[in-house]
Amino acid sequence: MCRFMYVFAAALMGIAMGCGDSGETEADKAGVGAQCTDSQECESTDEDFELVCLTQFRGGYCGLEPCAGDIDCPEGSACVTHDDGNNYCFRVCVDKPDCNRNRDEENWSNCVGSITFVDDRNDRKACEPPSSGI
Repeated sequence: MCRFMYVFAAALMGIAMGCGDSGETEADKAGVGAQCTDSQECESTDEDFELVCLTQFRGGYCGLEPCAGDIDCPEGSACVTHDDGNNYCFRVCVDKPDCNRNRDEENWSNCVGSITFVDDRNDRKACEPPSSGI
């Protein structure tokens, strides 16, 4: 009985301390949305996605271009059509801090719902980087 209680207590501690799943999405692991000056800074630990530095956005933006739908993007990002007419994989977000983990304050992205999703919007928002290149 004591051994069972010890195992049960250890399991509860692991859950409380956040052991196991870190909560990171594929987009987090791949680095989607990070600030950059060239594509070498966008090297991903996720070999399924080859990110490039999108220098048309201020501060650069590690992302994917082009995409035809969400299936082309890492989980945690979505395929959007930007005002410039191109499709990009941008991070999905709930609030602005979700967009700026790897960005300087002067290059913060905004979490917007008014962006055009290629696939159904489904009440999602995406991180839109500031326009004008590096």
